[in-house]
Amino acid sequence: MCGDNVSKFSRNNRISAITKILMDNPNKVINLNTFTEMLKVAKSTISEDVVMVRQTLALLEMGRVETVSGASGGIKYIVNIGQEETERFIEELCAAMSDSSRIIPGNYIYMSDIMYNPEIINKAGIILASRFIDANPDYVVTVETKGIPLAYEVAKKLGIQLVIVRRHNNNFTEGPIVTINYVSGTSGRIQNMSLPKRALKKASRCIFIDDFMKAGGTTLGIIDLLKEFESELVGIGVLVDNVDTPKKLVSKYISLVEFSGIDDGNQVKVSPAKLYKR
Repeated sequence: MCGDNVSKFSRNNRISAITKILMDNPNKVINLNTFTEMLKVAKSTISEDVVMVRQTLALLEMGRVETVSGASGGIKYIVNIGQEETERFIEELCAAMSDSSRIIPGNYIYMSDIMYNPEIINKAGIILASRFIDANPDYVVTVETKGIPLAYEVAKKLGIQLVIVRRHNNNFTEGPIVTINYVSGTSGRIQNMSLPKRALKKASRCIFIDDFMKAGGTTLGIIDLLKEFESELVGIGVLVDNVDTPKKLVSKYISLVEFSGIDDGNQVKVSPAKLYKR
């Protein structure tokens, strides 16, 4: 629909367009003039449409629409997901992970199909992003592992930039790089991680997203690395927490699934994590 017809959008058409634009740009302030110019209607009409969008998303527990006042204000969409849908998703994820065919030599669990499944990672990203929105982070930080797709989805839902920390300083095309050593919480070995100086602004608020947490040594390394940028870690989120690890080096993190090893019957022991109790 274009040309002279753009002024003939029905209310349903307008609400569909407004909803899509908001949900495609989470946590971004969109001025109402954007909609009035696009849909060729008065601001009062758009305001009425926004009320309906806000009410519908709230009723369906699909997020909320906030009003931002001021000359550069407007409205923005904040991701959210209902508790019932969250619990159903995590139960389904546990069922998929508990399949004994996932066990590979060395008692490792095959996870690539889960970590690279867009539907799973999108939903997990919404759940984690909704838990960190009030922390007002500037960046999502992760390391170059299977957790990158999940971290990307969280960053997308929060409307902020993703920063990927390298485990080895082997890229000479990114300028000066900050490198630190840290001790692996599982093996006790000294490892290193690095990040280009241009990747992160000083005094930033960051959240760390990863696919799997064992003891938390990598997280401590991230905390130390952020200190080099005079920045702080304000949240930690992981898909799977290995609760079979006797001693954690970090606390106050959010996980979706708890892994507690493999039993004598060759079954993977997983259960929903206590999302609201960490």
